[in-house]
This record gives sequence, C-alpha cells and structure tokens, in this order.
Amino acid sequence: MELLDKLNWRYATKAMNGQKIPQEKIDNIIEAISLAPTSSGLQPFEVYVITNQEVKDKIKPIAWNQSVVSDCSHLLVFAAWDTYTEERINKMFDLVNEVRGFKNEGWENYRQMLLKGYPPRDPELNFNHAAKQAYIAFSQAIAAAAFEEIDATPMEGFDANAVDEILNLQDKGLRSCVLLPLGYRDTENDWLVNLKKVRKSREDLITEVK
Repeated sequence: MELLDKLNWRYATKAMNGQKIPQEKIDNIIEAISLAPTSSGLQPFEVYVITNQEVKDKIKPIAWNQSVVSDCSHLLVFAAWDTYTEERINKMFDLVNEVRGFKNEGWENYRQMLLKGYPPRDPELNFNHAAKQAYIAFSQAIAAAAFEEIDATPMEGFDANAVDEILNLQDKGLRSCVLLPLGYRDTENDWLVNLKKVRKSREDLITEVK
C-alpha cells in the first residue's frame, strides 16, 4: 500500500518553494525513467534535466508563465526522436547484443522487420509514436517522484517549438513533448495543496470483461 499512499499524497503542484532536491532522489527518478518499458525496447527519447536558472527562466514565459518552471529544483524536458532511422534502430539492437553477449536469430529478424517498417514511414507518424513511449517514462517518473516524496507538475502547456530552439533539440533530431518540474510544494501559496483529490469512481473508470 505504500505506493498507493504516495500516489494519493501527490498532486499537480501549482507552486514550489525553490528548495533543492538531494541528488540521490533525482538519480532514483532518472533510473525509474530508464527502466520504463518502451515499444521494441528502443527508448526513442531523451530527457533533459535542467537546473540552470537562466534556462528555466527562459522557458517560463513560453510555458504559460507558470511559476513552477522557474521555482522548481529540477526541470525535466522529455524530448522524443523526430523520426525513426536505421542508425537509431541499429544502435539499440547492437546495444542489446553487446550487453547480452550473443546474437539471436529471432531478434535479428525482428530488427529487419523494424528497419523495413519504421524509417520509410511519415516522420510525423514516427514522432507521435516515439512521443507515446516518452509518455510511458514520463508517467513512471511521476510515480517515482511521489515515492521519493518529491512534488511534480505534469505540463503540456508550453510552446514546444520555442523549447526546442532554447535547447537546440533540432540539432539532435529531437522534439520536446512534455515537461516535468520537480521540487517541493509551497504550501502557503499553492491554492491546490489542501483540496481533495477528485477521480472517477471505479465503476465509471473500469469495465471488467470476465
């Protein structure tokens, strides 16, 4: 029940107090991101962990001027691949072979299937697929932050093109898709902090097919 208790504790924090998060807790959250499942194990995204105040201040105005962007301890930017390429796919498959120390015929056949199917597709379709994988890791980061009793604010309200420009993501073939400020709640200035968490009833959310 501990994880559920922590998930009930968390909320989308609207004000943070600027207190710094211990590096060990950040490392645990990053490890949780790394361990998140992704389609074909490709991990088609990167995460920028921003502590530079000047950069956070630049992003704040293009994120609806939300104070948590500049007042957080660490700002995570999830940036998905702009498309799938042969080089990117091969790099991940080669890494699997290197770590496991052997090649598998079925695995190599699967590699060829992806190489034939993914790179020729429309880049926008590929980006949307990659972004979905980033969101899986994003969700895991939120849960990991809650487990560490670190506040997090999931954010889609920002100018992605502007963030891409600030971080020079285009040069790496990346596009930002979601932000996650991490920090500690400012209990005196956050209007949401003491409000009851509201979710659908189990009956409205879950359909059991037995």
